[in-house]
Amino acid sequence: MKQEHIDAGKAIQRRTGKTFYLATKFLPERVRHSTHVLYAFFRIADEVVDDADGVPPAQQRAELESLREQALGETDPDDPVLEAFIELRDRHGIADEEVNEFIDAMATDIETSRYDTYADLEAYMRGSAAAVGVMMTAIMEPDMEEAALPHAVKLGEAFQLTNFLRDVREDILDRDRIYLPQATLEEHGVSDAQIERLEYSDDFAAAMAHELQRAEELYREGVAGIRYLPEDCQLPVLLSAVLYAEHHALIRHQEYDVLSTEPALSTTRKLWCLAKTRWHWHWNRDPEAVFHRVSAVPTVDPDPHGRSPGHGDSVPTQ
Repeated sequence: MKQEHIDAGKAIQRRTGKTFYLATKFLPERVRHSTHVLYAFFRIADEVVDDADGVPPAQQRAELESLREQALGETDPDDPVLEAFIELRDRHGIADEEVNEFIDAMATDIETSRYDTYADLEAYMRGSAAAVGVMMTAIMEPDMEEAALPHAVKLGEAFQLTNFLRDVREDILDRDRIYLPQATLEEHGVSDAQIERLEYSDDFAAAMAHELQRAEELYREGVAGIRYLPEDCQLPVLLSAVLYAEHHALIRHQEYDVLSTEPALSTTRKLWCLAKTRWHWHWNRDPEAVFHRVSAVPTVDPDPHGRSPGHGDSVPTQ
């Protein structure tokens, strides 16, 4: 890939994905450059539907279809990131199916703003998150790819679910979307109208705790597969998991009230997560053991009310 194309992807990732960008810095160059391009491609497609205020649905669909054709090499790319993505896709043998799954998920966001069950949300995440995990695994080229892939899918879903839980306020205010499954909300007596009014309650906290525990089980399953990745990729992926999961500590700290304010990791907190993860990794190269030691994900589920703190080392609150 041309350096100018890599730089274009890097600039997009640095601007829009600061948490993941920090972990990406620790990837070996052979994977880091491809990650910049992959992330930028994902963001370009995502922004078609996320930054679409006033853009008619038909135009959004047309833009996504144009991206699909370019990404699959059916038409000439009109963006340096897409040009680099085509080369990356060919080099690493990324299947057309994964590109199609991802673009189809982005198209779902045009019309769908609620999900009845977790199974429905999981089907959406097959494209928005699992396909991302599959593509990331492809560019790392693990020797045990078949063993790594199911865990990569789970980790991608864990990251996505954390984003949904963190961004409840932003999603309803900016896009009129609720990613918390309707079945979970109904089980805990929470209506869409309450969320639309940003009305926090104990019932909403219980619904959030339920989904947080679901996400944490996905982290456990995902992290269990890091050992199948190349040795020089294991720490960066582990660090990504620790950083994303750290949002759970913030969510619990504010008693699941993500309606009043969106939890955000400070630079200090990110650097603390980085430092403690690297320190423990120096002494123990078992990804699961280190994750259990330093992350905000408990080794066992929290109490039924979801009020227990995370398992990892204490960290600055800001």
